[in-house]
Amino acid sequence: MDSKAFFRLTCGLYIITSAHDGRSVGCVINTATQVTSSPKQIMIAVNKENFTASAILKTKAFGIMVLTEDVPMELIGTFGFHSSRDTDKFEGLDTATDSLGLPYLTRHCSARFSCRVQNAVDVGTHYLFIGLVEDSQCLEEKPAITYDYYHKVKKGLTPPKASSYMEPAADTPKETASWKCSICGYIYEGEELPADFVCPICGRGAEFFQRI
Repeated sequence: MDSKAFFRLTCGLYIITSAHDGRSVGCVINTATQVTSSPKQIMIAVNKENFTASAILKTKAFGIMVLTEDVPMELIGTFGFHSSRDTDKFEGLDTATDSLGLPYLTRHCSARFSCRVQNAVDVGTHYLFIGLVEDSQCLEEKPAITYDYYHKVKKGLTPPKASSYMEPAADTPKETASWKCSICGYIYEGEELPADFVCPICGRGAEFFQRI
């Protein structure tokens, strides 16, 4: 099976927000779609292990931000490769507050939605949350990023908790070398590091990586 085929599906890249004990939490997902127009409902898929999933279950509310193509990889790294359990992901970012009291980004965001959970479906590794849209807004007039663009142009990686993540096949040859980012410590597994590689955590280029 060619797992890269899933990257060709017309899905985007989104940041989901919620709240936990009075503080903002959030994570990156790649599954968000409108399911009905009347009433206006959106469905998202969030990994059960994400701290944000437990917050949505508790508050019955979530926000969606549609990211733009110019979103910094550092931002994706923060929301996609760290946990809100021990990280304030919104620190230092330009944000505003929606009608549900949830934060949203005022930059690198094409549109936003504020949703009340109507139903939660357990699908194994993930929860499918169906939310009634209480508010929505178009923000920056820039192209929304697709998951295919994220992989092909930005050279992004798929986090293990993403709904499209797949374990390497059992017969996949194991790499004998790794490369470590000297800024944040991220490890790239591979014999050769692509010259245009960008660290998904801190956004630095290949010149900041050392072979280990």
